[in-house]
Amino acid sequence: MFQYNKLNSELSFFQKVKKLDFILIFCIILLSAISLLVMYSTDGGEILYHTKSHFIKLLTFFSLMMVISFFNIKLWHITSYFIYFVIILLLIWVSAYGIKVSGSQRWINLYFIVLQPSELMKIGIILCLAKYYHRLKIENVNSFTTIIISLSIIIVPIILVLSQPDLGTSILIALSGLIVLWLGGVKMKYFFISLISFLISLPFIISFLKPYQKMRILTFLDPDRDPLGAGYQIIQSKIAIGSGGITGKGFLKGTQSYLEFLPEKHTDFIFTLFSEEFGFVGSICLLLIYSIIIVRIIRIGAISRSNFSKLFCFGFAFAIFVYIVVNLSMVLGLLPIVGSPLPILSFGGSSLLATMIGFGIVLSAKINHKQMIA
Repeated sequence: MFQYNKLNSELSFFQKVKKLDFILIFCIILLSAISLLVMYSTDGGEILYHTKSHFIKLLTFFSLMMVISFFNIKLWHITSYFIYFVIILLLIWVSAYGIKVSGSQRWINLYFIVLQPSELMKIGIILCLAKYYHRLKIENVNSFTTIIISLSIIIVPIILVLSQPDLGTSILIALSGLIVLWLGGVKMKYFFISLISFLISLPFIISFLKPYQKMRILTFLDPDRDPLGAGYQIIQSKIAIGSGGITGKGFLKGTQSYLEFLPEKHTDFIFTLFSEEFGFVGSICLLLIYSIIIVRIIRIGAISRSNFSKLFCFGFAFAIFVYIVVNLSMVLGLLPIVGSPLPILSFGGSSLLATMIGFGIVLSAKINHKQMIA
């Protein structure tokens, strides 16, 4: 084993390239190309701010993904706790000195990018818990101490993100962490007990929500109660998606988008614009690309010898799945608006950065899939 690990760590550049998952990379490139077309559409058929900015970020972060993929998977195992604590410090820094926009304090201005650390925590939480459960003996997985430590790892960032406030991202971080606990072997009865406790305490939790968060829940239950106010976005979103029909209105021909009926069409509601222009057929093709990406990540996890790689790949695949389901459910009116971007497609540097880092670690797991981690 030692001999194989030594040889694996000394793979040449070309040997590492051959071990990459080219189907996954192709799907990421294809999704990136689609996202550029959609950004071009949001800019009214011109190469303006959103198109230029998104192209630069895609090029930069895709290159970063490829660089990350050539690092040995052991590096991510060794630095997992460090990465988690650095992001925690960034979240604390945001609470004290972050940029405040529309009542929310979520961003740090790093000059070359306005960073939202909560997006990075979606990856950091999976890394940290994957390392924690990597060498944990099966008989200790359901011990009181283990569960308390695991929940603490999840709860600390959630509290910091909720204070910004950002309910949507905190829920996604919680789900990303909980799936690793389930993959790590935590018994279902604990999840059931937690769910019952959550439902019982729901009225108490709702009382602590911000007014705009309560309004989102009420709007979800009845969008027509305020069609020109809080319910406007979701009503216009459903109209745009429905008007796309089977084949769509055609590229650059989305009337809901071009006549400015649809606000925020370049971020969380990007799928609405895409669906209006490319219709049901285009939407199915988009979901097929996402499905292939998720399947490839799961496959990489399945063939990996190290438990750390398995946990990260399975956890990241589930996270991508949740981000997609939450975003599509949100724009279709099946869930309240929670501010969940669609991976790669939505405009936003922090979300794109976190997603590409996740893909880079997955590709690193693929190159080193036969390597054991002590």
